[in-house]
Amino acid sequence: MKLKTKIYNLIDKGAQRSKVNHVFDYFIMGLILLNVFSIVLETLPDIEKPYHQFFKAFELFSIAVFSIEYFLRIYISDLTHPSPSRTKSVLKFMFSAYGIIDLAAILPFYLPFIIKMDLRFLRILRLMRFFRVLKLNRYNSSLNIIWEVMKEKKEELTITVTLTTLILIIASILMFYIEGDVQPDKFPNILACLWWAVATLTTVGYGDVYPVTSIGKVVSGFIALLGIGLVALPTGLISAGFMEKVNKKHQDHPKCPHCGKEL
Repeated sequence: MKLKTKIYNLIDKGAQRSKVNHVFDYFIMGLILLNVFSIVLETLPDIEKPYHQFFKAFELFSIAVFSIEYFLRIYISDLTHPSPSRTKSVLKFMFSAYGIIDLAAILPFYLPFIIKMDLRFLRILRLMRFFRVLKLNRYNSSLNIIWEVMKEKKEELTITVTLTTLILIIASILMFYIEGDVQPDKFPNILACLWWAVATLTTVGYGDVYPVTSIGKVVSGFIALLGIGLVALPTGLISAGFMEKVNKKHQDHPKCPHCGKEL
């Protein structure tokens, strides 16, 4: 039991601010960032070819570290996810948000050994390695605060997403019937109009597709103006919630004005 507690304090007790835990957190964060950087460099033929063996060795090292971390978290799951039975604790961790992210970080490497698949699908699995960047949320307090804010504001964000979806659908239908006969190549169906609605509502407006009728221009202008508020709304919710969390954290853990350490 002492060994399990030591592992728990090492990999899951960042709130205690122990030096060993900080070293572990920074090591994992650095490894995740290096993995993302490695994936980017592997797409450059001039770099990938001469350093192919290095990238392969680094991938094996990363998989070993992430795999050990994943199985250690399963080992201490009864401490991190308490349940009446050991099995329920393991399942609770494995199907939690962090458990799924941790599995997604190592699954692309092991899947080809378990299931035979064509090479085209293997390329998709390689792209899935980008899921490792999501692991940063566990080790970075700022990212964790944003995650907590999004969970707390989920009702407000759900309303915003629902409202945005309704406006997109209505705008797509309107534009199809307004511009469909005039520009059948640009607005051939409602799905094509949906792409135009997304570009307009997010105020991107690529310019390759735009209305030419007077009514179409009025609708387009109205949607563009509406998009400014709709894009700002979730941003404002998350920003306000983030500042509340940061201020509360500073009040709960005041710092010394001279040395900067928590009092």
